[in-house]
Amino acid sequence: MTTFANLDLIEPLRRAVAHEGYEIPTPIQAQSIPLLLEGRDVLGCAQTGTGKTAAFALPMLQHLVGTPAPRGKKIIRALVLSPTRELAAQIDESFGAYGRYLQVPHTVIFGGVNQSGQVKILRRGVEVLVATPGRLLDLMGQGIIDLGRVELFVLDEADRMLDMGFIHDIKRVLRVLPPRRQNLLFSATMPRSIADLASSFLNNPAWVEVTPNVKTVDQIEQRVMFVARADKRRLLAELLHSPEVERVLVFTRTKHGANRLVKQLDRAGIRGAAIHGNKSQSARRKALEGFRNGSNPVLVATDLAARGIDVEGISHVFNFDLPNEPETYVHRIGRTGRAGMTGIAISFCDETEGEYLRDIEKLIGQTIPVARDHAYECPQAEPPPLSQSRGSRSPRRRPPPPPRRSPRPRRPPRSSGPQRPAKPGSQGSANRTPAAGTSPSSDAESQPRHRRRRRPRRRPPQTD
Repeated sequence: MTTFANLDLIEPLRRAVAHEGYEIPTPIQAQSIPLLLEGRDVLGCAQTGTGKTAAFALPMLQHLVGTPAPRGKKIIRALVLSPTRELAAQIDESFGAYGRYLQVPHTVIFGGVNQSGQVKILRRGVEVLVATPGRLLDLMGQGIIDLGRVELFVLDEADRMLDMGFIHDIKRVLRVLPPRRQNLLFSATMPRSIADLASSFLNNPAWVEVTPNVKTVDQIEQRVMFVARADKRRLLAELLHSPEVERVLVFTRTKHGANRLVKQLDRAGIRGAAIHGNKSQSARRKALEGFRNGSNPVLVATDLAARGIDVEGISHVFNFDLPNEPETYVHRIGRTGRAGMTGIAISFCDETEGEYLRDIEKLIGQTIPVARDHAYECPQAEPPPLSQSRGSRSPRRRPPPPPRRSPRPRRPPRSSGPQRPAKPGSQGSANRTPAAGTSPSSDAESQPRHRRRRRPRRRPPQTD
């Protein structure tokens, strides 16, 4: 069995890992750390929660300690790009935890907050910089950040980066990095766009893949409730008033839906907060802190904003909207039932989400039990059983659009009967086909030509 002692890590790093309570590396750590210690570029396919932060943070710290830095002020030697503020902050905290016995200065920068505090730390000098693309390019444009001596570059959550439209920002960063460096790219999925991006800057990379564990944790009790779309809010409020519900994470599909749900729950007497990409950093930090200390027992989040949230003691996870990707379901409900504790995951399924439910059941290899003991049961929302559903996943991932209004019927053409003769000089007679034996030119010349008479311009009266 592979342990951290077998991975050729230096003693301070092994001590820091033991301080965090880790003994056996995860599969992504066991595969990536030896390759990165050899100086290889790595292309990894792994999801959030597989331990990939330690997979690149530990060898990066060992490289920075073992390679002498230039004398004088500390310069940026390692850069980690992350798509969201929460994930970037969590990565920076990991560098602090793993480097507690090393003298490697590090910091994190992201938008949504005043830059003065971040700039002050950067001017003192750091060796590891964790950043989101927007704030990084902003400070680069101000001449505050210099990436000309970066030795290690990590692109984390590359698929989310592209989903958020950061591809051009990534290319701008790559253009200013030195050509000789070690690179690492991690992505939960590997579509063609990610492969093309990886081939543009990775040098003969080693391929590391960790098959996601799609089997859900046994300690998580799963249920599905079939409910009409209009009754979801009332059903959620009724369930949240139950005494066994302590700390709840609710997932919605859209940012607007998260805001609206928090307002509706507040009117029902339930304290909560929303967290998503449109919230300022101070609002997101306040929502997370309230969720941790219990002042806001309900946190409503979108999938992207929830990345990087690590809160213990979540008793329930509610899928207010079923995810359109089945892998996201496993990631959502994994927020509860951690560290041997039990948890409950309840999903609402309306009449437009039946295919999403069956795709989830195909992925996890089991049928989610149905809870019918509620007042908002909607039989029309229940899809056909898994055995009767289509064998392949449907390419459509969104609810069907509302039917369009039928177009207005056109007026039928006039019948070919006797027509009223057109007035001479009218447009109809001018466009009419000339009679036999006459040429179009002679017919046009015979028509009177009407010219618009110019109106004489009135001159102003002359004065002496």
